[in-house]
Amino acid sequence: MIEFIDWGLIPYSDAYNRQKELFEAALRNKINREPVRNQVIFCEHPHVITIGKNGLFSNLLFSEKILQEKNVELHRVDRGGDVTYHGPGQMVVYPILDLEFFSIGLKEYIHRLEEIIIRTIAGFGIRGERLQDATGVWLDSDKPGKARKIAAIGVRSSRYVTMHGLALNVNTDLSYFQLINPCGFTDKGVTSMEKELGCRIEREKPKDLLVTNFQLFFN
Repeated sequence: MIEFIDWGLIPYSDAYNRQKELFEAALRNKINREPVRNQVIFCEHPHVITIGKNGLFSNLLFSEKILQEKNVELHRVDRGGDVTYHGPGQMVVYPILDLEFFSIGLKEYIHRLEEIIIRTIAGFGIRGERLQDATGVWLDSDKPGKARKIAAIGVRSSRYVTMHGLALNVNTDLSYFQLINPCGFTDKGVTSMEKELGCRIEREKPKDLLVTNFQLFFN
């Protein structure tokens, strides 16, 4: 029902172009009342900062020149959400799904993505939570000054076909988040599975759990 694909480490612009081709092909099929290939793509990116369509450049804390010196690309993209960072050690997931096929809307879709992440990190003993009025998955969301984000979500949909998706910090170098106000927040932190567990995580382990949980929620 869902095809799982792994692109490995791929430049953001290359992944975006390939993802958009799949998204547009799915849209064409939908318009022509043909079956849509439901696909979930896994990848990692070299250092890149992306700003959503309604994001604020004021949440970028350094100039583009300094970003270039640090070999960090910058892209304005057509997803929801504000500014975020992608880099090596982060599991990025791009679902190209026809939500009508699964009889759900966009709000329920985002809820399911959050639940998939929560269940995945629970498999490592990490307790993830939702934060009111903020997408993504958080730790200690109800503790002032301690709330920290472990996974971000930003999506785009047209005719209930989705693109973009989620980014889970596995072995991510968190120092790069100091270049931005992550997702527009100035009073909350970021974390990774590696930081919480005190050890590096083999990439395939969270990926396998993500696949299992996608199959559970999109069967």
